[in-house]
Amino acid sequence: MTKTYRGYSLDQVAKTIDHSILKPDFSYADVQAGAELALKFNTASYCIRPMDVAMAAKLLAGSTVNVCTVIGFPHGSTTTATKAFETQDAIANGATEIDMVINVSALLSGDFDYVEKDIKAVVDVAHAKGASVKVIFETCFLNDEQIIKACQLTENAGADYVKTSTGFGSEGATSHNVALMKKTVGDRLKVKSSGGVRTLDQLLDYMDLGVTRSGCSATAQVLEEFVAKAQ
Repeated sequence: MTKTYRGYSLDQVAKTIDHSILKPDFSYADVQAGAELALKFNTASYCIRPMDVAMAAKLLAGSTVNVCTVIGFPHGSTTTATKAFETQDAIANGATEIDMVINVSALLSGDFDYVEKDIKAVVDVAHAKGASVKVIFETCFLNDEQIIKACQLTENAGADYVKTSTGFGSEGATSHNVALMKKTVGDRLKVKSSGGVRTLDQLLDYMDLGVTRSGCSATAQVLEEFVAKAQ
């Protein structure tokens, strides 16, 4: 009989996790260790810096762990053409999931046409190659109205997920923002929580709200806690 905790199995929880190794001071050895951990727990994806995509693709070859990387990260302020090229380059190196950062400045300035076209440029490149796109809002800079607008622009641009945060802003995911995003997109888009997801119960709280992915660097701690608590 499969052991569960709060109604979830270990496989269900692991397959919501994008195991993330994104800090600038991580070495090649850290990237390799991260891939081994993602394989051990069979996470949904392994999210790494663009420079690490080719290495990760080799390490994960033949597994069900997807290769995920970040675009316009962490500020979202690179040009649209740059984001499109980054996406093309990442996919050529083996990425199958793209987490792009929205142009926060343009959104705060009310330049919604720019924001939507910026997202769509990445979506068009990614979808042409069969890769999915998650759009990072950096919700710590946005009010509720702006979060709702960002959800609408993301949907208009044809992306697959809305995502709360980079993990490098002043605040990560919150239950309020996750619930607001889920309410706005319904079942039309998926929701990813990220930034500060460090405990098992926190991760499961987001799953209860409808999240299907969570960015997490404390993956071993979270899943080992699950094993200890599951009955």
